[in-house]
Amino acid sequence: MATRTERRRVLKISLPGSAARGSAAPGVAVQRADLLAVEEPLEIRIGGTPLTVTMRTPGDDTDLAAGFLFGEGLIDPAGPREIRMCDENVADVTLAAAPLPRDVERATDARRAQRNFLTTSACGVCGKESIESIRVQSRYDIAADPVRVSPEVLASLPDRLRETQRVFASTGGLHAAGLFSPDGRLLVLREDVGRHNAVDKVVGWALRTGRLPLAGHILLVSGRASFELVQKACMAGIPVLAAVSAPSSLAAGLAEEAGLTLVGFLRGASMNAYTGTSRLALTQPPSRSSRAAPV
Repeated sequence: MATRTERRRVLKISLPGSAARGSAAPGVAVQRADLLAVEEPLEIRIGGTPLTVTMRTPGDDTDLAAGFLFGEGLIDPAGPREIRMCDENVADVTLAAAPLPRDVERATDARRAQRNFLTTSACGVCGKESIESIRVQSRYDIAADPVRVSPEVLASLPDRLRETQRVFASTGGLHAAGLFSPDGRLLVLREDVGRHNAVDKVVGWALRTGRLPLAGHILLVSGRASFELVQKACMAGIPVLAAVSAPSSLAAGLAEEAGLTLVGFLRGASMNAYTGTSRLALTQPPSRSSRAAPV
């Protein structure tokens, strides 16, 4: 089984006046053991031909490979015929049998989508050949999804996500993505050093278990909501994306264009709804604030 944490000796330094939990006495430096989240490369191949390398936390690698390829538009919801782990860091994907012209088309698409550089755990679209190739068209009509979600349910999700983040609890160094039902029930959680990898693992799980499209579901991410995460949610047919931090302007623009409900700064009892606000089951109509936005 792949190791997700690694033990390392560190020098713990506590300055005078600090009172952090688990820290040494103020003004003292001590040697202690610490757990780090593992980061290793995963090479994804199609039919033995290398396609890309992504930095990830080992575990759920077949989900990661499936989710990545689906998000790139290289496989359909039926999924690949087989994903074989050649070793701990190589996933070889065999596409479903199809007539020769379709196989040629898929191979051509794969070459066009191939990354020129290593995909880091921080960025899921680094290395694309052109700006135009970043956008991938979803096959699902997100705007037509009629699901309604209460803000009270949304507010409860970060705590539920955190309670299930076992590796984060021991390292403090992983992102998480969780898929929830409209009533707040956690269906699956995946952790990874990369935000995009965690979402790919969730989508790959859904693909491999025959659950796509994920209509009527909520995707919660532990960090910010970037363009790539909105796009991955759209590709999987997810109508609601919530993040504990801020979205980017491009993420909000894509969400609005696709009809996706985008919620950011989901912390405690407050949140910001940027797009798709008609899906939020408010107990009273919104009022217009007279306060200017902070500069």
